[in-house]
Amino acid sequence: MRISRFIHWIKWPAILGLVLTVLSVLMIFFFQDALIFQAEKLDPTFTYAFDVPHQEISISTHDGETLNALLFSPPDSSKGLILYFHGNSGSLKRWGAIASELTAYHYHVLVVDYRGYGKSTGTPSEQGLYADADAVWQWAQATHPQRLVIFGRSLGSAVAAYLATKANPDLLILETPFNNLNGAVNPVFRPLIRIFPLRYSFPTIDRVQQASCKKLIVHGTADPIVSLQSARALKAVLRPSDEFVILEGGTHDNLSEFQLYRSKLAQALR
Repeated sequence: MRISRFIHWIKWPAILGLVLTVLSVLMIFFFQDALIFQAEKLDPTFTYAFDVPHQEISISTHDGETLNALLFSPPDSSKGLILYFHGNSGSLKRWGAIASELTAYHYHVLVVDYRGYGKSTGTPSEQGLYADADAVWQWAQATHPQRLVIFGRSLGSAVAAYLATKANPDLLILETPFNNLNGAVNPVFRPLIRIFPLRYSFPTIDRVQQASCKKLIVHGTADPIVSLQSARALKAVLRPSDEFVILEGGTHDNLSEFQLYRSKLAQALR
C-alpha cells in the first residue's frame, strides 16, 4: 500500500511536467516567429534622440520593402564604415544608442531596423533579413566606398556573417554569436526540436567558414541566452589570423563594459 501511495503521489507532478514540456515545445513550433523576431514597432513620426550626430535614412530592398536606418558620424575624421546588424528584439530606439558607441573608434556607423522592426515595412523572416542585408550593402557601395567593417550582435551575427560572404569586408566582428539557430535553443529543448523542427536555420558557422575576411568573435562565459558552447563551435572554422575572445563573467548584454572587449575592438579597428 505504501508503494501504491508513493506512485500515486509522484504520478501527477510527472504528468504535469510532461504536459508543460509538450506545451512549451508546441509554443516554440507554432509561435517561433514571434519568439525569434521580437520586433518593436515605432510610429512613422517617432523622433530619435541620441548624443552622437546622426541622420535618419531610408533604404529600399529588391522586394519592395523600405528599411529605416540611422547613420552616425564620428566627431573627427572617419576610418571607414561599420554596418551594424542588431539582435532579435527591440528597435533602433534601443539599438541606435548601442551602435552609436562605435563612433568612438572613428568610424561612420550605419544601423538598420530589419523589415517589420521599428519604422521598417514588411514582416521578418530569415530570407527577408538576408535581403535587408543585401540592400544595406548596396547602399554602402554607393555612398561609402572605403574601409568596410560588418558587425553582428546575437541574431545579427548570422545576418552579418551572411553578408560577409558576399561583401568581402575588411573585417567581420561577431558579438555573442551562435553556430546556428538550433545552437541558440536551451539545451533542455534541443531533443524536442527534432520532433518539431525550427523553420529557420541561420547557419552562422557555414558563413563564417566561407567568409575570407579577417574575423573577431567575442563571447562571455555567463551568457544565459546563447551558450558559450554554441559560440565555441565557430572557433573550429576560424583561420590563424582570426581571433576568438572569451570574457570571463560576460553575459549577453554587458560585454562592452569589459576593458578587454574595448581593447580588442580598438586593436581590430585601428
